[in-house]
Amino acid sequence: MTDITNVTVFGTGVLGSQIIMQAAYHGKTVTGYDISDDLLAELPDRWEWMRGYYRRDLADFDEAKFDAAIGSIRTTTDIAEAVADADLVIEAIPENLDLKKQVWAQIGAHAPEKTIFTTNTSTLRPSDFAADTGRPEKFLALHFANLVWRYNTGEVMVTPQTDKKYFDAVLEFAGEIGLVAVPIHKETPGYLLNSLLVPWLNAGAALYVNGVANPADIDNVWRTATNSPHGPFQVFDTVGFNVAANISRASGDPTRIKFADMLQKGIDAGKAGLGDGQGFYRYDSEGNVVEPVEDWNLD
Repeated sequence: MTDITNVTVFGTGVLGSQIIMQAAYHGKTVTGYDISDDLLAELPDRWEWMRGYYRRDLADFDEAKFDAAIGSIRTTTDIAEAVADADLVIEAIPENLDLKKQVWAQIGAHAPEKTIFTTNTSTLRPSDFAADTGRPEKFLALHFANLVWRYNTGEVMVTPQTDKKYFDAVLEFAGEIGLVAVPIHKETPGYLLNSLLVPWLNAGAALYVNGVANPADIDNVWRTATNSPHGPFQVFDTVGFNVAANISRASGDPTRIKFADMLQKGIDAGKAGLGDGQGFYRYDSEGNVVEPVEDWNLD
């Protein structure tokens, strides 16, 4: 059992809120930080959205335990308050290197000496902003998959400067909050999961952007020919358009940037994936596909 009891999560969006609940549901004392009270005010709706999925996906789901988790979660817009007693910080803010550098410098300036630092970055190299924390030997990556309670991998990845004892501690912590801890001994952008997943998603996006086929047809051929449960555009819905658009824009690739601009239309309409009940597909209250959204079809 680790000494990691007090956990602070930076970023309360689609994945950040799931990380908060995952840790709180497994008995950790969790503080969620975000930049505005308006963003924090969205969390009660996220808890109720998650409740339905926890109930559906977890055979041993405990309603009272979920309620207790909600009641235990603290939130703040003050960085110093957020990290005042943190044993572990998990950063889940947008995939922007300059923003991560800025936020980590502030976290490092306010966190107590005991705090271990982790990033959930999906595509950036943690070592590119490790120095900004002020304690790179205590800094590493802890990467979560979307729908954390169901797809419960916890990829724990070192940087060249990470002290092994903190690597071991975070691996154990991952197990304590219900994750399958996956050790990654050498830093690589994308970890194991995204190193496999992102090229596949990009291939699907390119077929659509280049006018080859509609999203639902691309998904259908993949599911039928491979017996996989989901095609790439269903995965884009699960990941959420905001995350996918940020990663695509940061790539610098013209095709991926065009795809990000297409996703932005869904974001602006408030239909940015499974969490909104609609993305490339419409979903029922339990997250099952109802039908493809024809507005995404090619002309």
